[in-house]
Amino acid sequence: MIVNYQEILSALLAKAGITLNGSNPWDIQIHHPDTCKRILRDSNLGLGESYMDGWWDCQAIDQMSDRMLRAQLEREVLSFKNVSAFVLAKLSNLQSQQRAAQVCEQHYDLGNDLFQKMLDPRMVYTCGFWPQAQTLAEAQTAKLELICQKLQLKPGMRLLDIGCGWGSLMKYAAEHYGVQAVGYTLSQPQVELGRQLCHHLPVEFILDDYRKIHGQFDRVVSVGMFEAVGYKNFRTFMQIAEQSLAHNGLFLLHTMGGNRSFYASDPWYHRYIFPNGMIPSLAQLGKACENRFVIEDVHNFGPDYDLTLMAWYTNFQAAWPELSLRYSPRFKRMWDFYLLQVAGAFRSRSQQLWQLLLSKPGTPQYFRRQI
Repeated sequence: MIVNYQEILSALLAKAGITLNGSNPWDIQIHHPDTCKRILRDSNLGLGESYMDGWWDCQAIDQMSDRMLRAQLEREVLSFKNVSAFVLAKLSNLQSQQRAAQVCEQHYDLGNDLFQKMLDPRMVYTCGFWPQAQTLAEAQTAKLELICQKLQLKPGMRLLDIGCGWGSLMKYAAEHYGVQAVGYTLSQPQVELGRQLCHHLPVEFILDDYRKIHGQFDRVVSVGMFEAVGYKNFRTFMQIAEQSLAHNGLFLLHTMGGNRSFYASDPWYHRYIFPNGMIPSLAQLGKACENRFVIEDVHNFGPDYDLTLMAWYTNFQAAWPELSLRYSPRFKRMWDFYLLQVAGAFRSRSQQLWQLLLSKPGTPQYFRRQI
């Protein structure tokens, strides 16, 4: 029996208004005869790898991704690799303490030069806040200010940042709110650059796993790190945060989120971008908080991540002539696919961005969000 893979894929993509070798910006241009077979066989892993290999192109991958996700095509193409990833995640703890550094080694340790060119001047590698912003720098400053206001920071407070990156939030909070900050990360390059950027401030970087945190703090924050925790460790993470938070303190968790619960990473992102990463659902977050935290506020500004990712993509394109001296053309195609496909995911509302403000039971309710 001869299987016409192009005919099958064409019919599937037509549900999303996408045409193979069509004239729209979101249409896929096929360059290799086995492209359709590879995509149907391996789902998003095949889609991403075949793009990296130059087997197809698309003028606007973000628009393509948006359309595919709105049509829920991923539910119709379930490959063996997706199933095996689910089974592996169920049988083992992919985000154990022994594995935790893997995402830093593969992603965050790529090179500070890449992130310095792609991000805003403050080096914020999470979603910006765009309601009043016109530029990426303004959006990231607004996000840092939003977090500080929600936490009601005051001079002399001790702030714990779980997954502090290059220290952008700690630096901002120390400069504008007079706090003392301690941040944990597993990335050596982040620690080295962060210490340089914050050398004049009461900011401490600790190169260690979040499960090694000790001491108590007036405020706790985690911005864009929870996606690396894994569902088997959600309760442990919340336990660490609870133990670290002083009486009547506040904890702000900033994380990507999904509309339904998953227990394994997308195979392409697991292999090339965020090893062992997993986006939580609100149900999973609520379960993790049970009997530990009062959920004071849930703030969703997921569409702002679309704007943030497109701004990063623009910066990355502008910097590529210089970055190409160190990174390969295949890396560029991988990074383009990553930024644009995720932008489409947020545009389609398949992914969310949540800020949860949490307190210990019995804490006076003195927070009222105005935004």
